Amino acid sequence: MLARTEKISFQGVAGAIDCVLDLPMDAARGWALVLHPHPLHGGARENKIVTTIARACVQHGLIALRPNFRGVGASAGEFDRAVGETADMLELVRQFGDAYPEAAAGKWVLAGFSFGTSVAAQLYSELAEKHGKLPDALLLAGSAVDRFKFRDITVPDDTFLVHGEADEVVPLAEAMDFARQRELPMVVVPDAGHFFHGKLIVLRRLLEQRLASV
Repeated sequence: MLARTEKISFQGVAGAIDCVLDLPMDAARGWALVLHPHPLHGGARENKIVTTIARACVQHGLIALRPNFRGVGASAGEFDRAVGETADMLELVRQFGDAYPEAAAGKWVLAGFSFGTSVAAQLYSELAEKHGKLPDALLLAGSAVDRFKFRDITVPDDTFLVHGEADEVVPLAEAMDFARQRELPMVVVPDAGHFFHGKLIVLRRLLEQRLASV
């Protein structure tokens, strides 16, 4: 259960990263970094897919960290098509580890929705290249990884992909191309659009099933 939500700020390459922490009732066994959709189209940490993912993570004993990307809320900087956002998240991961060493030493879930999937996948790739600590699970909802790709992508074989059959923003065929190229399975939610209207309970159940193995 969610105990409380606290505001916190970290320092990215462009300046302050405006964040909130969702804290579990009991001692955390790890943490989750949950990344929001496109900043220029209303994307922010309060997005309902982002909060659904965060709550599922908290339910599994993880601290959920929800940052605002550049130019959103009190976060400094301007939209940088995932390049600067990924650099900021690298800084955030390091600083979170310094501030919350016990949680950072536990399980780690990296998740994103829409534009946030591209930052998440490229953050994972950067960490793998730098031999940093890798997340125990990568969760991508409404995947738009290739739309904002600026580097080679490395994702784990057990990457969790979930997509709406009727996605009007990122067509299912586009997401299938990403999955096919990397030989990843993908869960398709029938009749669901990009924002999973009327399907959040289904999404939550799918997330909880994946998190049960973390």
